[in-house]
Amino acid sequence: GSEAASEQGQEEEVEDRLKEHMDNLLDKSAKARQAALQSLRLALSSRTLSEFLLERRLTLTDSLEKCLKKGKGEEQALAGTVLTLLCLQMGSGPEGEEVFRSLKPLLISVLTDSTASPSARQSCATALGMCCYIAAADLE
Repeated sequence: GSEAASEQGQEEEVEDRLKEHMDNLLDKSAKARQAALQSLRLALSSRTLSEFLLERRLTLTDSLEKCLKKGKGEEQALAGTVLTLLCLQMGSGPEGEEVFRSLKPLLISVLTDSTASPSARQSCATALGMCCYIAAADLE
């Protein structure tokens, strides 16, 4: 009984930290946004969080969109990586497809922007390829 309660407490703590990181994606400070993106990258690459993300995918997608649009260099690169991990977590169902469809034009925009940093362009290319492979319903 106490093990389950302890595990439940840890899970809630992880979710609280994730919510905080998601809130920090909207911070005015680029450093704070980058730190939040790095924390989300670590969290999404180290555990399965599909249930948690399912309820918050639109909020996270909107925040990633802002990071890709307004951010520069490292922030855009991290946002592309987090987007790839979000797509992996959402899987090939309608939720993953929705995330991909909403950010696909923006990924292409950063990818084809010759003024964007090489790391941002590379990250967006990877995100575009992975998300397309995982979540694109349209074979084209």
